[in-house]
Amino acid sequence: MPYTYEYPRPSVTVDCVIFGLEESSELKVLLIQRRHEPFAEHWALPGGFVNLEEDLEAAALRELEEETNMRDVFIEQLFTFGEPGRDPRGRVISVAYYALVNLAEHPVKAASDARNVRWFSVQDLPQLAFDHDTILETALTRLRGKVRYQPIGFELLPEKFTLTQLQQLYETILGVDESLNKRNFRTRILKMDVLEEAGIQENVAHRPAKLYRFNKERYEELQRLKYKDLVKRGIDFEI
Repeated sequence: MPYTYEYPRPSVTVDCVIFGLEESSELKVLLIQRRHEPFAEHWALPGGFVNLEEDLEAAALRELEEETNMRDVFIEQLFTFGEPGRDPRGRVISVAYYALVNLAEHPVKAASDARNVRWFSVQDLPQLAFDHDTILETALTRLRGKVRYQPIGFELLPEKFTLTQLQQLYETILGVDESLNKRNFRTRILKMDVLEEAGIQENVAHRPAKLYRFNKERYEELQRLKYKDLVKRGIDFEI
């Protein structure tokens, strides 16, 4: 026999903050243009209501695919947003997730109740629906903190990359006004011992640079053996 609760139950939604890096090293976020009220025609984060039988993460992945056609994304729970007036439809609590993807590997297409879908620079955003500006800012803060001590930035790079590309990635994510010290960055990142050489650049007008790839197995091994020392020797450097 179903149990009847004494108290009213709020609705639960999920929202997805999907970051991507363009070839120009510009950090972008994926937004949809809403088809329906509230906030019809406004830009918003992909997301929607959780079905009663659904796991939260499953709901986030479903909504992401339904609205943007994006699949096979590793998402991580970010935060829960529950300000009473955040949704004009009533008492709605949202569990937000975030992810990093390589734009070239994840083409998007508007679907479901999304009129349009686009990548926007995090430096040039339209007005967002609901409290999605707060959710996005929370995700950016988390990203800039976590990228210092976990190798999540490699999700945004091609399989083989130069150290210059890697440095530009960190400068972009961290939002620094000036370039990081090149020698210091390379010394610190190579001391982590999680990169392996993968040849040199080809068909370039300048002197070809060495290519590297991220050795995930090596990182996981070091993480198990001496994680604290790995972080200490890693890219948690002063800007």
